[in-house]
Order: sequence, then C-alpha cells, then structure tokens
Amino acid sequence: EVQLVESGGGLVQPGGSLRLSCAASGFTFSSYTMSWVRQAPGKGLEWVSVINSDGGSTTYADSVKGRFTISRDNAKNTLYLQMNSLKPEDTAVYYCANPSQLPVRPRPSWTDFGAWGQGTQVSVSS
Repeated sequence: EVQLVESGGGLVQPGGSLRLSCAASGFTFSSYTMSWVRQAPGKGLEWVSVINSDGGSTTYADSVKGRFTISRDNAKNTLYLQMNSLKPEDTAVYYCANPSQLPVRPRPSWTDFGAWGQGTQVSVSS
C-alpha cells in the first residue's frame, strides 16, 4: 500500500522557517518524481515544487522561488521542503504528492496525482 506521511508543520511568525518532511512507503520512492502542493483555506490546490527521481532537477512556483528548497533522501525514502522567509500568504495545508503527469499544472487537481498524504498545516502569523 502506497503511503505518504507529512510532518513538520506548525505556527511560525512571518520571516520564520520550517522544514517539512514526507515519509514514503509502499512503492519504489527512488524511481519517482515527487512534488509538494498546498491548499490555503477556501482555495484550490496550488503547485509548490517538484523534484525528479534522483534529486538532480528541481522546479518551483514563482510564489516560493528563492525562499523554498525541495530535496530528497532516497536512502531514507523521504522528501523534504525547507521553507524560509515565510509569509502569511504561505499559510496552507501542505501535501507531498506523486504526480501522474508532468509538468504539474500551477493549479492542479487531485486527479493529477497518483498518491498524496494527509497533509501538514503551516500557519504563518504574528
């Protein structure tokens, strides 16, 4: 059974940092491109970042470029998202997801992914 379990979210002040993790199991993690997406309250999904199977290629949404860094450790079957200089507009539930089509659309739907986790809440507020 494919499982993706996110962790690391929380409440942080503007300008702060968080590191999200996503533990993968039930599939050959190292063979798959992975992504982070987010959903703000009352809004649809927003693509955040994608990383290829060996971690050698990454892409970011303009809204997070220069502030967020996606990475992976294939030996640990884990995906990461380092988030720096957080803004209130980054408040959302963050999901790791396995895209079933590339490139990931800026405003994807759940059907664009083969699997996703339960999400982790990130709240940025003073």
